[in-house]
Amino acid sequence: MADIKIYSIQKEVCEVIKGKEDIIEKVLAVIFAGGHILLDDIPGVGKTTLALSIARSMALDYKRVQFTPDVLPSDIVGFSMYNNTTKEFEYREGAVFCNLFLADEINRTSPKTQSALLEAMEEGNVTVDGETHKLPAPFTVIATQNPIGSSGTQLLPESQLDRFMVCLSMGYPGHADSIQILRNVVNPPINDVHPIISPDELMFIRQSVDEVYVSDCILDYITTLVESTRTNEYISLGSSPRGAINLLKLSKAISLMRNHNYITPEDIRYVFCDVLRHRIHLSSKAKAEGLSADDILLSIFQSIPVPKGN
Repeated sequence: MADIKIYSIQKEVCEVIKGKEDIIEKVLAVIFAGGHILLDDIPGVGKTTLALSIARSMALDYKRVQFTPDVLPSDIVGFSMYNNTTKEFEYREGAVFCNLFLADEINRTSPKTQSALLEAMEEGNVTVDGETHKLPAPFTVIATQNPIGSSGTQLLPESQLDRFMVCLSMGYPGHADSIQILRNVVNPPINDVHPIISPDELMFIRQSVDEVYVSDCILDYITTLVESTRTNEYISLGSSPRGAINLLKLSKAISLMRNHNYITPEDIRYVFCDVLRHRIHLSSKAKAEGLSADDILLSIFQSIPVPKGN
């Protein structure tokens, strides 16, 4: 039953976002794996619409904050306010108290405000004035950022980037899909998105992801792949162990979505670059030769022997 509903969610979202089936599959897989998504792309390609359609298809409580230089950490995590009636300070929740939080253009705000999300993304709670407040479950962050170099942007710190399970780019739609988008201007398909599952059912899917079998040879394979990013001559800073953990979790989710009960090397290959491209720094040699992060990661993947068993 779960696999039928997963397919129905994909189909529902694909009716809204045209020509991006692989991106939709990966975003859903991250949500099923309990991770967070960074969408690095130019404005206007449907990042916000993607987040909203996913929230509606899963009946998730959805909130969006447009990150600008004047957004404060208290806008995100909440604040304490003095109540004249009770003569006590009362906590007021911030925007992050929801199931799906869209941090739009996260790299346009201050580092202090960006850091307000660190605890929420890692631990599922926020601490204000020494008191810890639990966030609703399930909880997922989808953050968008404009390409570095765009006016008013600044680099996200490594600690922030490392909290995102994947970094994806939607890109422009194809010609035929662009025509369909124009046809839908009068009657946007986002208005017709209906809930397929509930938040409780999403939590059940996450539990099913955890139960996907992983053999010792696959664990060794993932470890070897990630360790190779730390010794490659084209990489000055390799992936942390969190990269391996996220690669394992996301491969499990992809496996479940493809009706497998165990991880295959193909599942790992499908998401390898997405999990690691934002976790590595290219060396000056790589930049001089015009190599991208994906070029180097693919060469690493091809250089590691594929395990014979699953």
